[in-house]
This record gives sequence, C-alpha cells and structure tokens, in this order.
Amino acid sequence: MARKHHSIAFQDEACKLVTQQGYTQEKAARELGITAVTLRAWLKKRGLLEPVQLVEPDYAASDDPKLLKARIRELEKRLKRSETEKEILKKATAYFASQSP
Repeated sequence: MARKHHSIAFQDEACKLVTQQGYTQEKAARELGITAVTLRAWLKKRGLLEPVQLVEPDYAASDDPKLLKARIRELEKRLKRSETEKEILKKATAYFASQSP
C-alpha cells in the first residue's frame, strides 16, 4: 500500500480539529480518513500534545477488590514482560559470547 502525502495545510487543519474544535484524536482521524497514529505524530511534531498524567490510584489504602484485582493484573503483565525481556537478553548475550573469537 502506497503512503499518502498530506500537505502541511491539511496537517495543520487536522491538528486544529483536535486543539481548537474539541474533536478527539480518534474521531478527527476517522473523519479525515487517516490513522490516529498519523494525527498524533502531527500533533507531536507541532508541540500540541499535552503530557500524559499517570496517576495511580492509592491501591494500598483501598479495600476495593476490583481495584486490587486490577493492580494484580497490571503487575502480572509487567512481570511477564520483564521475564520475556530477561530471556531475550540472556539469549542475545549467549549468542554474542559464542560469536567472539
């Protein structure tokens, strides 16, 4: 599939839909027939993306089982990813060690 090239004016107008007219990034992208990733890239290039604030709920102070289960799932995902990364690094280290003269 060939990549489409959009003019700077088109990109600027797309960014205005989000920043000035209150469209969500996903809705603006869908309306314009572009991907949300492309629109985010244009917004980022122009310095129009607001930094994401990651605020974790206070899990320790909560007795809500739903929050605690969500936290457990999140931690399990992180652990699995870390274990996978560790295995990849082990394999890469072994590979490069075997390649050295």
